[in-house]
Amino acid sequence: MNYGFLRAGCCSPSLAVGDCACNADRIIDAVRSLCAEGASLVVFPELCITSYTCGDLFLQRTLQLSAVEQLERIAKKTASCTAVITVGLPLAVDGALYNTAAVLYKGKILALVPKTFIPNYSEFYERRYFSPPPRNLPKTVFLSEKNPSVPFGTDILIEDKNNSGFVLGIEICEDVWVPEPPSVSACLGGATVIANLSASNEVIGKAEYRRTLIQSQSARTVCAYLYADACRDESTQDLVFASHNIICENGAILAQSELFSQNNAVLADIDIERLNQERRRTTTFAQCAAGSNEVTFRRIQIDFAPVTLRGKNTRLLRFIDPHPFVPEGETERAVRCRQVIELQAQGLAKRLRHIHAQSAVIGLSGGLDSTLAFLVTCKAFDMCEIDRKGICAVTMPCFGTTDRTYSNAVSLANECGAALREIPIADSVRLHFKDIGQDENVHDVTYENCQARERTQVLMDIANKLNGIVIGTGDLSELALGWCTYNGDQMSMYGVNVSVPKTLVRYLVAWFCDDLKNQNEKLSAVLRDILDTPVTPELLPPENGKISQKTENLVGPYELHDFYLYYLLRFGFSPAKILYLADCSSLPYDHDFKLKWLRTFYRRFFSQQFKRSCMPDGVKVGTVSLSPRGDWRMPSDASAAVWLEEIDRLS
Repeated sequence: MNYGFLRAGCCSPSLAVGDCACNADRIIDAVRSLCAEGASLVVFPELCITSYTCGDLFLQRTLQLSAVEQLERIAKKTASCTAVITVGLPLAVDGALYNTAAVLYKGKILALVPKTFIPNYSEFYERRYFSPPPRNLPKTVFLSEKNPSVPFGTDILIEDKNNSGFVLGIEICEDVWVPEPPSVSACLGGATVIANLSASNEVIGKAEYRRTLIQSQSARTVCAYLYADACRDESTQDLVFASHNIICENGAILAQSELFSQNNAVLADIDIERLNQERRRTTTFAQCAAGSNEVTFRRIQIDFAPVTLRGKNTRLLRFIDPHPFVPEGETERAVRCRQVIELQAQGLAKRLRHIHAQSAVIGLSGGLDSTLAFLVTCKAFDMCEIDRKGICAVTMPCFGTTDRTYSNAVSLANECGAALREIPIADSVRLHFKDIGQDENVHDVTYENCQARERTQVLMDIANKLNGIVIGTGDLSELALGWCTYNGDQMSMYGVNVSVPKTLVRYLVAWFCDDLKNQNEKLSAVLRDILDTPVTPELLPPENGKISQKTENLVGPYELHDFYLYYLLRFGFSPAKILYLADCSSLPYDHDFKLKWLRTFYRRFFSQQFKRSCMPDGVKVGTVSLSPRGDWRMPSDASAAVWLEEIDRLS
C-alpha cells in the first residue's frame, strides 16, 4: 500500500452441491493459496458454502446450521491470513431466510450483508426460499455462542482505520443488474471497492453483457469492482455456470477468467489512490455524495495490514502502459488517430468559418509537428470547401536548416497543393544581431531565440497581408517542458497541436502516411522520411550537413516526459509513485536514468508555466490538456521545491 495499491482476488473453488464441510475445505485452501500470492482481499461466489443450486434444500434446517458452522470454521482456519474474505451462505434470521455475504478478517466475522434484490423471473426463483431485507432488519444477529452479536444489514461498509483509502462495500449478484444497484449508494457513502458475490448462469451472449455491465458500474461509481461467479461444479440440472470472475477499476478490466476455466482465480493490484484522486478531480462525484442521504452507513473499522509481499510476488499485477497517450493495438491506434485528427480539423474549421477566413499561414520546417499541423490544416480547408491554395506554407531557412528538412518541407507543400513561399531569414537575423549587439559566433539562448522570433514575426505579418491566421505547430509535450521560444513559436492565432503529446504526433503523421500511400505515393514517401528525421528545432548550425541539435539529447526522451506528464496531470501522483510506475512499465531505461530526467521534467514544468499562461486558443483532443482556460490553472511563480525535495530523497 506504499503507493496506494491493494492486491485483490476473485476465486470460484470447486464445490459439492449441499456439502458445506467439503466446500469450506476448498474455500480455506483457496484463501491460503491466494494469500500466499499476496492477496489482501479475496471474494468468493454467492452461497459458496452451500452452493447456489441447492433448491428446496435451502429450507432444510440441517443445511442452514451446517452453513453457519462451516462459516465459523472458515474464519478460524484463515485467522492467520491477513486478508479480508467474503463468502456466501443462507442465513435464517427470525422468520426469514436471507441470501447473505459474510465478511471475515483475521478469524473474526465482521459483518453479514443480505442480498437486496431477489430475482424471481426466467430461470431464477430465489423468492421461493429467500426474502428481501425489510426496513426494520435487526442491526445484529446471533450466530452462536462464539458469535453472539454480528453486525447485520445492507448499510455496512468495512473501512481501514489507517486511512489507506480502502473502504469495502458488498452487493450480491442481482443487485448489480437492477436500475439502482446498492453499490451506487455504497460508493457515494465512501466505498472505494465493491465485492459482488455472484452466481450468474451462462447463456449465449451473457458473458459479454456481464463484462460490459461490470465495467460500466465501476466507471460510473469510480470504484474497483470485484465480481466472483459460481463455478462449473454447480448443479447442471437446468443451468450451467462458468466462473466468470472479473476485476474492474473505473471502467477498465484489470483481470478476468476464461469461461469454464478450472484455474479460475484472478488477481490484480487495485490502485486505491488513483480512485480517490479521480473522485476528487471529478467534483460532481462529491456533489452526488453530498446530495445522497438515502442510506446512513455503518462503518466497521479494521486495523488493516495488507499481506506482506516477498520475492516474485512484489511484481505489480497490472499493466502499466509505457505510452499512456498511445493505444497499444494497431487497430485501436488507427481508430484513435482518425478521431484525434478529426477533432483537430473540426476545431480549426470552426475558427476559419467564424472569421470568414480564406487563407491560413503556417511555417513548415520539415519536422513532425509542423507536418502534422499542416496536414490538419489541409483537412480543415477541405471541410470548409476552401481551395488549398489559400494555405500559405512558409519555409524560412536559417543557420540550422539542413537540405533534408528543407527539401521535405518544399515537397510536402507542393504535393498537398498549398501555396509555398521561401523566405530566408539569415540576413534579417544578422541585422537584428547587430541591432542588439549579439555576436553571431556565440550560440547561446539569444542566438536561438532570435531566429524563432524572426520566423514568428514573418508568419504574423504575412497573415496580416493575406487576411488570414497563423496556425500554431507546437505540441503538448513542448508546452509541458517549455521547449519553445516565448513570443516565438509559442505564439500563433490557433494551435492545432496544443493537446497532442509528442509520442502521439509521430503516429498521427504515420496515419496520414498510410492513408495516402495508395493515393499519392510521392507524398507518402516524403512523410516517411519526415518520420525518420530526428526531433530538432534546427537553431544551431549543422555539422557536415547533418542535424547537430537533437532535442531529446538536451531535454531527455519524450516517451519518458509524456509518461511523467500523464500521471502528473491526469491523477496528481507524487514523483515517487510516478517513478515507481515507470519502473514497473516496459520503458527501456534504467532507474537512475529515469530519475535524472524526472528531476528535469519537474524543474522545467514548474519554471515554464509562464509560457502556458498566455498560450493561444487550441482544441482539446484528449483527457490531458494544459490550456489555462481549461484543464490547467497554475501560478506562473509556483515553487517546485516540495516536488524536487521528494525527488532528491529518491536518489
